[in-house]
Amino acid sequence: MNKPIESHEDNANRDPITGAPGAHPIGTGVGALAGGTAAGLAGKGVAAAIDPAREDAYWRDHFSERPYVEHGSSYDDYGPAYSFGLESVSRYPGKSFDEAEPEMSLRWVGSEGTSRLHWGNARNAVRDAWLRGNGVV
Repeated sequence: MNKPIESHEDNANRDPITGAPGAHPIGTGVGALAGGTAAGLAGKGVAAAIDPAREDAYWRDHFSERPYVEHGSSYDDYGPAYSFGLESVSRYPGKSFDEAEPEMSLRWVGSEGTSRLHWGNARNAVRDAWLRGNGVV
């Protein structure tokens, strides 16, 4: 049985199943969805350094500077693509963007949330977030 957190001082991001410190919502959730313990642990490790709120703030501030953003578009169009790209970092550990893209393009349909973008337009934003999430840029 996991020991309950007794105070706000214990902010170790404990895994809800094992109680281990360092759990991350993206890595734990997405890793579990990817299936299998190994995939979950790999996703947890990759995503440990990703702070979704910080990434959202970064892209919200910088999305309009990107060359693929269509004039008149809003963050509501591109934000879900950035989130999807970050989530995909944990879903496809060890794969390049090009290796993961065929499946991501299929998964985008139904995952786009408030975005009005089709995969062809969302792809570059997803790729930007993927590269940033993997520490490439």
